[in-house]
Amino acid sequence: MTLSRIPPDALDPTSVPVFEVRHLAITHPSAEPLLRELADEYGTRYGPLAGEEMRRFPAHEFDPPDGAFLLVFEDGEAVAGGAFRRYDADTAELKRIWTHSAHRRRGLARRVLDELERTARERGYAKVTLTTGPRQPEAKALYLATGYTALPDVVETGSDGAKFHLLAFEKTLTGAA
Repeated sequence: MTLSRIPPDALDPTSVPVFEVRHLAITHPSAEPLLRELADEYGTRYGPLAGEEMRRFPAHEFDPPDGAFLLVFEDGEAVAGGAFRRYDADTAELKRIWTHSAHRRRGLARRVLDELERTARERGYAKVTLTTGPRQPEAKALYLATGYTALPDVVETGSDGAKFHLLAFEKTLTGAA
């Protein structure tokens, strides 16, 4: 497990919490509540086929050295997290970026993105890519605000044969190894 501290952005550091980032296995028990809420949210927004996305990649694909999974903790509680896996030799694919519903609008998703990008750079990736669903406008806004380039939609087919569109993005990692 790797730990790092993220100092809060505030004029008075005594009035805001300090967040702790832990790099863990995606199967770690601390991840379960956050991933369960993510699955529930996907189900609410996209219906029963959303569960396929959560089972799509084996857990080991998020393990080092090719992948990473991290959680942001506040006072011992996991409040946000995210992961990446190898997409190709130079590109990491970001997945499972999530902020607990009680902790949104605090900049935590941006912190998760920063940490995932930093870790991917350290692991030698030159670029990151990701997809998100069209019913997640807040995610699209975050990616565009943090320097991601929108790509053509990706069309995927669910197990029931239904086709659905995903919004695709990529970003070059400056200073990549």
